[in-house]
Amino acid sequence: MNKPIRTISMFCLLLFVALMLNATYLQFWRADSLDKDPRNRRVIEAAYSRERGAILVGREPVAESVPSDDRYEFQRTYPIPFKYAPVTGYFSFFSQTAIEQTQNEVLSGEDPRLFVTKLVDLLSNDPNKGGSVQLTLDPGAQDAAYEGLDALPGNVEGAVVALDPATGKILAMVSLPTYDPNKLASHDLDEVTSTYERLDADESEPLVNRAIAKTLPPGSTFKIVTAAAAIESGNYTASSEVPGGSTYRLPQTSGESGVIDNEGRDCGTDRIPFVQAMENSCNTTFAALANELGAEAMLKQAEAFGFNSTYLEDLRPQAESVFPADMNPPETGQSGIGQFEVRSTPLQMAMVMGAVANNGVVKRPYIVDEVQSAEYDVLEKTEDSDLSQAISSSTAADLTQLLVSTVDNGTASPAAIPGISVAGKTGTAQSGIDDVAPYAWFVSFAPADDPQVAVAVMIESADIPRGEIAGGQLGGPIAKAVMEAIIND
Repeated sequence: MNKPIRTISMFCLLLFVALMLNATYLQFWRADSLDKDPRNRRVIEAAYSRERGAILVGREPVAESVPSDDRYEFQRTYPIPFKYAPVTGYFSFFSQTAIEQTQNEVLSGEDPRLFVTKLVDLLSNDPNKGGSVQLTLDPGAQDAAYEGLDALPGNVEGAVVALDPATGKILAMVSLPTYDPNKLASHDLDEVTSTYERLDADESEPLVNRAIAKTLPPGSTFKIVTAAAAIESGNYTASSEVPGGSTYRLPQTSGESGVIDNEGRDCGTDRIPFVQAMENSCNTTFAALANELGAEAMLKQAEAFGFNSTYLEDLRPQAESVFPADMNPPETGQSGIGQFEVRSTPLQMAMVMGAVANNGVVKRPYIVDEVQSAEYDVLEKTEDSDLSQAISSSTAADLTQLLVSTVDNGTASPAAIPGISVAGKTGTAQSGIDDVAPYAWFVSFAPADDPQVAVAVMIESADIPRGEIAGGQLGGPIAKAVMEAIIND
């Protein structure tokens, strides 16, 4: 072989090796990133045209794919759109949210657990089908939460969460205002774009799931955490006397801004029974207790319940509930009544009540109960797990006693259920903004002697006169309806 031929042969060999290396690099090393690249329209169109698995509540689909007569072959539909949209999210040509996003691999059929199904489809030359996702939501509880919140006057902004205290299963999750995900899943892409832009610009934030992604001052519902810290300190029990009085001056303050009062509630003059302080939601008591315990003890107790952390793994985005560190004495006193910079999601406050109901154990919340094949065979079932031991079982028993009395004889009476012992607490939190009305909260669990459900209701805004906003009056009946739906199921 002469030199020119050898040179050309070597050059061709090098080109062949380079081609093989490049093909290997693209098909193995970069395949995943190229598939997920938002500019890869081929992959997007293929996924958009696939028969996506169903999202189920009970036996009914709340999201499913149906055949369409256009180029995309299947249309994603949401049969009960407004009630479930904050949970299901939407699947559009441009993006996915909520369960549609977190469970995308299952629903699209790409999850490794669906390997056998994919193999059968391949061998039989059938199109790849997605798996289904069974949610933990209880249809009756979801109905009660949605209808109760929606029945409030005006353009309501708020959320409801219900949990099974013993497992962490989310039994209801509602957020208002809501939206129609069918319009975002439309095959008319111009309509999808205009609809998204309108919803995204809406000041009432309909695309935000307030149950897990919006934090607000929890107000007096946070007194449960303060009471827990006080009992955990060893200095108090449910039968103890605690600081009372009509007013309390925050340490290191002067003037009216440093004075906390009880808004006319019966809170005694010096020391009062703990049960009286809880029944009447005495601000003076819990501000004084927070200062007595100190900022570090309050922070430790709040974080034991889940504040300053994330824990919801199968639904996003989840905002961290906040309890501030390094507070001075005036700030510590305000934190004891759920003000200053304390902020919570409804899910977090439901978890606080769930822990009290569950002998002090905080369960990790979850909303995906089962992953199923396209034929609804169970591939994986979620196992419940402990998040923390927030308080001792004896402290939980003491708190339950105080909270039952608050329903029987105090501010939480709107949640009372005849023949069933209910534990509950109201909250009305100041927004800190002059022209923004207070936020109304209500938390509860029942039956108190055999808890099946813990509920948190948060009402951020409704067409209600400022002077009539109260957690018990607004949130109590909603919580009651949700608890009855679970108990009577």
